[in-house]
Amino acid sequence: MSAVFENALSGNARANIPLLADEDFARVFARDGERQISAAEFLADILALAERLPKARYALNLCTQRYRFLVAFCAAAVAGQTNLLPASRAPQALAEILRAYPHHYALADEDGELADTYTIDVREVLSATPAGIHFVNVSIPAKQLVAIGFTSGSTGAPKANRKTWGGFCASSALNLAALESISEAFNVLATVPPQHMFGMELSVLLPLRSRAAIHIAQPLLPADIATALEESPEPRILVTTPFHLRALQESGVTLPPLAAVVTATAPLSAELAARVEAQFSTRVIELFGSTETCVIARRRTAIAAAWSLYDGVELHPQPDGTLVNAPHFLEPTLLQDIVELLPERHFKLRGRNGDLLEIAGKRASLTDLTRRLLAIDGVEDGVIFQLDTEADSSTERGVRRLAALVVAPSLSETQILDALRASIDPAFLPRPLRLVAALPRNATGKLPRDALLAAL
Repeated sequence: MSAVFENALSGNARANIPLLADEDFARVFARDGERQISAAEFLADILALAERLPKARYALNLCTQRYRFLVAFCAAAVAGQTNLLPASRAPQALAEILRAYPHHYALADEDGELADTYTIDVREVLSATPAGIHFVNVSIPAKQLVAIGFTSGSTGAPKANRKTWGGFCASSALNLAALESISEAFNVLATVPPQHMFGMELSVLLPLRSRAAIHIAQPLLPADIATALEESPEPRILVTTPFHLRALQESGVTLPPLAAVVTATAPLSAELAARVEAQFSTRVIELFGSTETCVIARRRTAIAAAWSLYDGVELHPQPDGTLVNAPHFLEPTLLQDIVELLPERHFKLRGRNGDLLEIAGKRASLTDLTRRLLAIDGVEDGVIFQLDTEADSSTERGVRRLAALVVAPSLSETQILDALRASIDPAFLPRPLRLVAALPRNATGKLPRDALLAAL
């Protein structure tokens, strides 16, 4: 081990939270098809990569394969550096992040280096790791800033959110408590990328802070999901989004026994949750959270409309949203979500501050309008959203007109509008309404606003 890395480790000597919560180093940490990677091998890979890291403050983590992402994330954290977790890999988005966070380098596992950015290919380091290399379960200071996550941009420009190791560990403990009735040790397959905060919490932090094992794949097609699940023993947990869950349910694919399906990133209907539970003989757990707060609540959507708050999390309704606080937060966080507080630490969502509309003295919400669009027979996917502020002869001055993108191969635009007239007020009919082959969803099923506008 190099002197540089030894110094980095000695600087963390007063840390109070170990990297791996469970010290059974012989346990299976990750699966890659038939290959099983032990916790000891994982730690050895971390140390091998950490020795190669340059002296820098930020590591732009671009690794796409989940295991390599985990190794890169932990190596940077162990070396006292901060992972930058971009929500988008678009060149302009990455360039903006790198300009905002100088003294950086990149960790990647695909060909093609960033211009003017020193990049380490994690594949090369891991392929050269000798068998039997020394490993140690190092600790990380609870106050260390280990990651900066960026929002998806679905409601505007992406925002940066700072995450400490202590905050991550506390949040992970709450997620584990929400799943503790499943088993002490379970196997996770995730369809969401690790850079997204939902993917970070359920497919990166869970195997670090529990006895859970992670499948390294990120399958999207129903048949590929089924194959990856077969490669993991029971009990199995599928971590996915409502968008992918709907495609999985409609595909008719047969899945091996599932202890639970965990989903987030977009609203899930009770009808879809119930169909999934019946079809796959499982239970669907929906998580509520954000990049700013991590997960703060859960519900079994098929049978409950109200959310159950995680222990220690407090909600304080505000005129423009909800203030959220918890002991592990760096500071209270204001979310755009409007909530109704209920007894016994439950609450219901009543929309988002930016989701509520008022046109010609009438009120509606974008979420409800989109729900009514998706309920039309023949509509496979769709979204209703607001355009930028404009004033012309067809609208009231300053009113932001509504638009829609719809995937409906068997319908015309006129047929869709006629069906909408039967369920919504004419003031909220979207114009323009465009038929498209697919919505511009990102890897978590979300719809960034700039992508929606471009699709029009």
